[in-house]
Amino acid sequence: MPENSLHKPLQLPSLQHMLRHSGRKLAALPPAYAALMLLLAVAAILRPQLLSPLLLLMILRQSAPLGLAVIGQALVVRCRSLDLSSGGVIAVVSYLLTSGAWNLPLPLALLVCLLVGAAVGALNGWLITRIRASSVIITMAMSMILSGTVIALSQFRAPGPAPELLRTLASTKFWGLPFMALFWLSLMLPLAWFLRHSVWGRVIDAGGANPRAAELSGLPYVRAVFAAHVISGLSSALSSLMLIGFVGMGNVTLGQDLALNSLAAVILGGVSFGNGRGGMLGPAVAACMLAFLFNLLTSLGLGEAGRLMLQGAIIAAAAIVYSLRNEVS
Repeated sequence: MPENSLHKPLQLPSLQHMLRHSGRKLAALPPAYAALMLLLAVAAILRPQLLSPLLLLMILRQSAPLGLAVIGQALVVRCRSLDLSSGGVIAVVSYLLTSGAWNLPLPLALLVCLLVGAAVGALNGWLITRIRASSVIITMAMSMILSGTVIALSQFRAPGPAPELLRTLASTKFWGLPFMALFWLSLMLPLAWFLRHSVWGRVIDAGGANPRAAELSGLPYVRAVFAAHVISGLSSALSSLMLIGFVGMGNVTLGQDLALNSLAAVILGGVSFGNGRGGMLGPAVAACMLAFLFNLLTSLGLGEAGRLMLQGAIIAAAAIVYSLRNEVS
């Protein structure tokens, strides 16, 4: 070792370099984080009561149905696909559980609801992967068909109250936390870990970045897209079970805005088409952000018309964010 190297001063990163590095890391965060911080700051000024632990836990419970739908939506978006059929799945599940038309025992009825969600997802996945149909058109058409069928059936037998078990679970707490939120996290966190460390997760990432190259290299990308749509259908069915328990009544229009809200949450949460990347935490934060936003607007007296206009603005903002992120990448 040269002698002068012993007397060479230790070079530490400069403050400017550290700030620049931190700024790049903050800029790379999904937009949902900054939006949530901004909303919390606005609420602290205009409606500080929304920041009480009791109301924050209630908002967390309200965000669980959207959060479950976001799980499936995040998967299919990472695969360069879309799922807009969750509104139809929710309508069918709501009618199956609350109309009393089949008089099934509750455990069997719940199983049928999950199978319906999986079957809708499987049909979507088959049409998209095998027939090469547009995911937007197929899933939107599926939602319209299912919703129309439920509306027609409701003319003969209207939806009724939700099963007592679902209403009880919707209000149950464990260790001071809502059961609905704990159930959501118990599904999201293992799936996030699995996607990060499994071969299936790597196939989704590779196929999302370049589907043609993934197929030519022999990766089972088509099966991964199909499986993602099945999981999306299941997550929509689970979301509808939570939503029914939370509302307490069946309704033919229940959850009709969930598909677009879940898509907005996914994009604002940092998952975008075409790069095969995106975690589960960002979309979960976005789901909480949207739930908090709607509660803030309700507390400020914004009516349904204003809420719909703002919802459209959020979806448009999500599309703009998606375009900007693609240009940067």
